[in-house]
Amino acid sequence: MTDPILKARGLVKRYGRVTALDHCDFDLMPGEILAVIGDNGAGKSTLIKAISGAVVPDGGEIWLEGKPVRFTSPIQAREHGIETVYQTLAMSPALSITDNMFMGRELRRPGWRGSLLRQLDRPKMERIAREKLSDLGLMTIQNINQAVETLSGGQRQGVAVARAAAFGSRVIILDEPTAALGVKESRRVLELILDVRSRGIPIILISHNMPHVFEVADRIHVHRLGKRLCVIDPKDHSMSDAVAYMTGADTPPEAMQPA
Repeated sequence: MTDPILKARGLVKRYGRVTALDHCDFDLMPGEILAVIGDNGAGKSTLIKAISGAVVPDGGEIWLEGKPVRFTSPIQAREHGIETVYQTLAMSPALSITDNMFMGRELRRPGWRGSLLRQLDRPKMERIAREKLSDLGLMTIQNINQAVETLSGGQRQGVAVARAAAFGSRVIILDEPTAALGVKESRRVLELILDVRSRGIPIILISHNMPHVFEVADRIHVHRLGKRLCVIDPKDHSMSDAVAYMTGADTPPEAMQPA
């Protein structure tokens, strides 16, 4: 069996008397879309933050491609090829598409202009941004230098996904990517997710939208009471089963319990 590209064992995170992660396990296989579902307060957001470096777990271990890692900031996770697209998108509306794509990792001009004068290599950044948007079929955006605030919700989400795909060499995490979108825009984002997966990049998808989860996910991680309850195959279970498991209305069969 193929080894997980990203694995966690026994993750613990407490906030005072509240235990957000209770010896939680996690496995992401290469090239798959793994959906993470759970009721509000189940701890799935804390799990994702621990994996992406936004919070430091109190206990447990994380492995990336078989090597133990410990992230104390999202920057460290990004340096290891883990990109996260949060529900709020974390974009600056007044800045251009190019500026948002390269925010925090701007390219400098070669030679003394870049090292001494700190001049940005804007032509190169614009070219790369245009290439990445074209790769994902997003060149309905005419001007790469237009402000993000002028884009539709679906286009903004597309830019955020393109940014993650451009720099996320190992894992991409998408937090509720279709939550605030209409039907047509949600469809485009789902197509983007499948397109990114086809390039061999595994995706962690956090979502409450069961039809979307069952449409694109290869496996579904059900999170309940701070830990992984089970991992199910959407081909073998219904949406009603998934909802029953995550709310506690039903118990998954022992055969589906993770080892």
